[in-house]
Amino acid sequence: MAPKGKAGTKGKKQIFEENRETLRFYLRIILGASAVYAAVNLVVFYPAASAWTWLAFAFSSAVYGASYRSMSSMARPAFADDGSLADGGIDLNMEQGWQSECPHPHEPRHLKDVILLTAMVQVLSCFSLYVWYFWLLAPGRALYLLWVNILGPWFTAESSAPGQEPNEKKQRRTGTPPE
Repeated sequence: MAPKGKAGTKGKKQIFEENRETLRFYLRIILGASAVYAAVNLVVFYPAASAWTWLAFAFSSAVYGASYRSMSSMARPAFADDGSLADGGIDLNMEQGWQSECPHPHEPRHLKDVILLTAMVQVLSCFSLYVWYFWLLAPGRALYLLWVNILGPWFTAESSAPGQEPNEKKQRRTGTPPE
Protein backbone atom coordinates (compact mmCIF):
# COMPACT_ATOMS: atom_id res chain seq x y z
CA MET A 1 0.00 0.00 0.00
CA ALA A 2 1.33 3.42 -0.92
CA PRO A 3 2.14 5.78 1.94
CA LYS A 4 -0.41 8.51 2.52
CA GLY A 5 0.38 12.18 2.70
CA LYS A 6 3.03 14.20 0.99
CA ALA A 7 5.52 12.33 -1.15
CA GLY A 8 9.08 12.37 0.09
CA THR A 9 11.41 14.86 -1.48
CA LYS A 10 14.84 14.12 -2.82
CA GLY A 11 17.91 15.90 -1.63
CA LYS A 12 20.35 17.74 -3.88
CA LYS A 13 22.96 15.02 -3.59
CA GLN A 14 20.47 12.25 -4.44
CA ILE A 15 19.26 14.18 -7.50
CA PHE A 16 22.88 14.76 -8.55
CA GLU A 17 23.74 11.04 -8.24
CA GLU A 18 20.56 9.86 -10.01
CA ASN A 19 21.07 12.35 -12.84
CA ARG A 20 24.62 11.12 -13.31
CA GLU A 21 23.40 7.51 -13.49
CA THR A 22 20.59 8.45 -15.89
CA LEU A 23 22.99 10.26 -18.21
CA ARG A 24 25.36 7.29 -18.08
CA PHE A 25 22.49 4.92 -18.95
CA TYR A 26 21.38 6.95 -21.97
CA LEU A 27 24.97 7.38 -23.15
CA ARG A 28 25.32 3.59 -23.14
CA ILE A 29 22.13 3.27 -25.19
CA ILE A 30 23.38 5.86 -27.68
CA LEU A 31 26.79 4.25 -28.04
CA GLY A 32 25.36 0.73 -28.23
CA ALA A 33 22.79 1.53 -30.92
CA SER A 34 25.31 3.52 -32.94
CA ALA A 35 27.88 0.73 -32.67
CA VAL A 36 25.39 -1.90 -33.85
CA TYR A 37 24.26 0.29 -36.76
CA ALA A 38 27.83 1.14 -37.77
CA ALA A 39 29.02 -2.46 -37.47
CA VAL A 40 26.18 -3.91 -39.52
CA ASN A 41 25.58 -1.24 -42.15
CA LEU A 42 28.93 0.47 -42.48
CA VAL A 43 31.28 -2.49 -41.95
CA VAL A 44 29.57 -5.79 -42.78
CA PHE A 45 27.38 -4.46 -45.58
CA TYR A 46 29.73 -1.66 -46.61
CA PRO A 47 29.47 -2.41 -50.36
CA ALA A 48 25.68 -2.12 -50.15
CA ALA A 49 25.73 1.05 -48.03
CA SER A 50 24.18 3.93 -49.90
CA ALA A 51 24.14 7.64 -49.28
CA TRP A 52 20.87 7.10 -47.38
CA THR A 53 22.68 4.82 -44.94
CA TRP A 54 25.24 7.51 -44.22
CA LEU A 55 22.55 10.20 -44.07
CA ALA A 56 20.54 8.15 -41.55
CA PHE A 57 23.67 7.67 -39.43
CA ALA A 58 24.39 11.41 -39.51
CA PHE A 59 20.76 12.21 -38.66
CA SER A 60 20.71 9.85 -35.70
CA SER A 61 24.03 11.23 -34.48
CA ALA A 62 22.65 14.77 -34.62
CA VAL A 63 19.48 13.75 -32.76
CA TYR A 64 21.50 11.91 -30.13
CA GLY A 65 23.88 14.83 -29.72
CA ALA A 66 21.15 17.45 -29.36
CA SER A 67 19.04 15.35 -26.98
CA TYR A 68 21.92 14.24 -24.78
CA ARG A 69 23.38 17.73 -24.65
CA SER A 70 20.01 19.18 -23.62
CA MET A 71 19.59 16.56 -20.92
CA SER A 72 23.09 17.10 -19.57
CA SER A 73 22.62 20.87 -19.49
CA MET A 74 19.37 20.42 -17.53
CA ALA A 75 21.10 18.16 -15.06
CA ARG A 76 24.16 20.38 -14.68
CA PRO A 77 24.86 20.84 -10.98
CA ALA A 78 25.95 24.09 -9.37
CA PHE A 79 28.70 24.10 -6.79
CA ALA A 80 29.37 26.71 -4.12
CA ASP A 81 32.71 28.49 -3.77
CA ASP A 82 33.79 26.02 -1.10
CA GLY A 83 33.11 23.08 -3.45
CA SER A 84 29.90 21.91 -1.82
CA LEU A 85 26.88 21.03 -3.93
CA ALA A 86 24.60 24.07 -4.15
CA ASP A 87 22.10 22.68 -6.68
CA GLY A 88 21.76 19.19 -8.13
CA GLY A 89 20.16 20.38 -11.38
CA ILE A 90 16.73 19.44 -12.71
CA ASP A 91 15.66 15.97 -11.66
CA LEU A 92 15.75 13.93 -14.87
CA ASN A 93 13.79 11.11 -13.23
CA MET A 94 10.90 13.15 -11.85
CA GLU A 95 7.64 11.30 -12.37
CA GLN A 96 5.22 13.79 -10.87
CA GLY A 97 5.06 17.52 -10.58
CA TRP A 98 5.94 19.87 -13.36
CA GLN A 99 6.54 17.08 -15.88
CA SER A 100 2.98 15.81 -15.77
CA GLU A 101 1.50 19.31 -15.94
CA CYS A 102 3.81 21.15 -18.29
CA PRO A 103 4.13 20.00 -21.91
CA HIS A 104 7.38 21.89 -22.46
CA PRO A 105 9.27 20.40 -25.42
CA HIS A 106 12.56 20.24 -23.55
CA GLU A 107 11.30 18.13 -20.70
CA PRO A 108 13.65 15.31 -19.83
CA ARG A 109 10.96 12.70 -20.47
CA HIS A 110 10.50 13.87 -24.06
CA LEU A 111 14.23 13.90 -24.66
CA LYS A 112 14.55 10.42 -23.22
CA ASP A 113 11.73 9.25 -25.49
CA VAL A 114 13.49 10.73 -28.53
CA ILE A 115 16.73 8.95 -27.62
CA LEU A 116 14.93 5.62 -27.14
CA LEU A 117 12.91 5.99 -30.36
CA THR A 118 16.03 6.85 -32.34
CA ALA A 119 17.94 3.92 -30.85
CA MET A 120 15.15 1.45 -31.67
CA VAL A 121 14.75 2.78 -35.20
CA GLN A 122 18.50 2.80 -35.75
CA VAL A 123 18.98 -0.82 -34.67
CA LEU A 124 15.89 -2.07 -36.52
CA SER A 125 16.99 -0.23 -39.66
CA CYS A 126 19.81 -2.74 -39.96
CA PHE A 127 17.15 -4.96 -41.55
CA SER A 128 15.50 -2.31 -43.72
CA LEU A 129 15.91 1.41 -44.24
CA TYR A 130 12.12 1.72 -44.38
CA VAL A 131 12.10 1.44 -40.58
CA TRP A 132 13.26 5.06 -40.52
CA TYR A 133 9.68 6.06 -41.31
CA PHE A 134 8.84 5.16 -37.71
CA TRP A 135 10.87 8.19 -36.70
CA LEU A 136 7.96 10.28 -37.99
CA LEU A 137 6.28 9.37 -34.71
CA ALA A 138 8.40 12.04 -32.99
CA PRO A 139 7.15 15.04 -34.98
CA GLY A 140 3.66 13.54 -34.86
CA ARG A 141 3.82 13.45 -31.06
CA ALA A 142 5.18 17.01 -31.02
CA LEU A 143 2.30 18.23 -33.20
CA TYR A 144 -0.18 16.40 -30.97
CA LEU A 145 1.23 18.07 -27.83
CA LEU A 146 1.25 21.42 -29.59
CA TRP A 147 -2.41 21.05 -30.53
CA VAL A 148 -3.64 19.67 -27.21
CA ASN A 149 -1.75 22.06 -24.95
CA ILE A 150 -1.40 25.28 -26.93
CA LEU A 151 -3.29 25.59 -30.22
CA GLY A 152 -6.48 23.70 -29.33
CA PRO A 153 -7.25 25.67 -26.17
CA TRP A 154 -6.33 28.91 -27.93
CA PHE A 155 -8.66 28.24 -30.88
CA THR A 156 -11.54 27.00 -28.74
CA ALA A 157 -11.31 29.67 -26.03
CA GLU A 158 -14.37 31.84 -25.81
CA SER A 159 -13.61 35.37 -26.79
CA SER A 160 -15.38 38.22 -25.08
CA ALA A 161 -15.09 41.83 -26.02
CA PRO A 162 -13.25 43.62 -23.24
CA GLY A 163 -15.60 46.63 -23.19
CA GLN A 164 -18.89 44.71 -23.03
CA GLU A 165 -20.78 44.59 -19.78
CA PRO A 166 -22.92 41.52 -19.13
CA ASN A 167 -26.52 42.04 -20.14
CA GLU A 168 -28.82 42.28 -17.11
CA LYS A 169 -31.66 40.40 -18.85
CA LYS A 170 -29.35 37.51 -19.75
CA GLN A 171 -28.17 37.29 -16.16
CA ARG A 172 -31.75 37.08 -14.88
CA ARG A 173 -32.59 34.35 -17.40
CA THR A 174 -29.56 32.24 -16.54
CA GLY A 175 -29.90 32.85 -12.84
CA THR A 176 -26.45 34.32 -12.28
CA PRO A 177 -26.35 37.23 -9.85
CA PRO A 178 -25.08 40.60 -11.13
CA GLU A 179 -21.58 41.54 -10.05
